[in-house]
Amino acid sequence: MNKDVDMGIAGSLTMIILVTATALLLRSFYKRYNRLAQREENSEN
Repeated sequence: MNKDVDMGIAGSLTMIILVTATALLLRSFYKRYNRLAQREENSEN
């Protein structure tokens, strides 16, 4: 049932692009969350 699948260069490039895009989105959301939390903290003081 196991088959060896050769992705080739196109599959490798696609995976690199997807991983990079995911990392950038996660970083963006993390920075936005930190800014929002910091703004909330400043408004309480």
